[in-house]
This record gives sequence, C-alpha cells and structure tokens, in this order.
Amino acid sequence: MTRAQPAVLYIHGLNSSPRSQKASQLAAAMQRLGLGQQLRVPALHHHPRQAIVQLEQAIAELGRPLLVGSSLGGYYATHLAERHGLKALLINPAVLPHRLFDGYLGPQTNLYSGEVWELTHDHVAALAELETAPPADPARYQVWLQTGDETLDYRRAADFYKGCALRIQAGGDHGFQGFAERLPALLAFAGVAPERWLGTDFSDS
Repeated sequence: MTRAQPAVLYIHGLNSSPRSQKASQLAAAMQRLGLGQQLRVPALHHHPRQAIVQLEQAIAELGRPLLVGSSLGGYYATHLAERHGLKALLINPAVLPHRLFDGYLGPQTNLYSGEVWELTHDHVAALAELETAPPADPARYQVWLQTGDETLDYRRAADFYKGCALRIQAGGDHGFQGFAERLPALLAFAGVAPERWLGTDFSDS
C-alpha cells in the first residue's frame, strides 16, 4: 500500500486570511517542495459554524492532515484534532475565546479583504459549542508561543496545553516573529521526509 503524502491544513485567525504572512510563507514553502497540492488554506467565514463546515471539507479532501492553527485558528484546530484524532501545531492559540469577547460585539473588519461584518452573541455561542477539554493525547500537539503576544496572554495557552510540547520564546508578537525559520520543524511534524527539506533556506519564503 502506498503511504499517503503528508498534508497540511492551515487555519487562520479572526479577521485574517490566506494572504496573511504565515499562510503565505507556508504556501511558498510547500510549493517549493512540490507539495502545493497537499496544502489547504481556506478563506474562513467569520461565523464559526460555517468555518467548521469549510474545515471539515478540507480535512475530507486531504485525509489526515496536520492542522496548523493560528490564534482563533488554534481553537478551531484543537476542536478538530480532538474530534478526528489528528495532529495539531498551534501558534499563539486562543484559549476559550468565547469568554474573551466582552465589549467586542459589533462591527468588525477583515484586515485583508476589507469585509465588514457584525460580531454577535450567536458567534460567541457557536464558539462555546466548540469548547474541548485539554488534549487527551498531548503527544499529538505542538504549541508555539511568544511571550510578546500583544493580543492574547501566552500564559493561558501555556497552562491549557501544559501536557503538550510547548515552545515558548521570549519576545515576539501575536503574528509570531520568525515563523519562516521554523518551517523545518513544522514540516518534520507533518511527516515530510527530512531529505526533502534539509538544507533548504526558508527565510526568504
């Protein structure tokens, strides 16, 4: 039986897009390695229920991808990893985001598309429906945190994912500085053979 090609599903955060820096760097790297067809970076709907439908469809297309979730995408990735028994790499993930939206209801603007939409109590309720306990199998997770995250308190994620492989870096920001340089670690966790990427400089991705 032929071994399935490693695949990656990148899950962007709130008001982000496939055009974000990390998504673009990952897409360039996968393309460079001839794995472009094994990557999905869906432009997620702002409503969680619709976003999850999109992500379930991408998982069905890819088989058993590594889930790479940034910010709110990390919350989605955790829910899906627990539901399907998948591996997940979380980058400055949101923890229980439905508890963080006090005072933020109302108009929102996507930073990339310019779309204006309304954050409602229904969005918050839908996020609450996705809540999971801390990972049942911590070995399936890597969690990358930067202490300089100006949007989310990294200590919440460090506590929630404390049984997992935590990579906590001093400084940085919510966008996660130096992501391109860490792509080899992501590729290794996804199961891409080392000979495929060893010696590749991804810093210009």
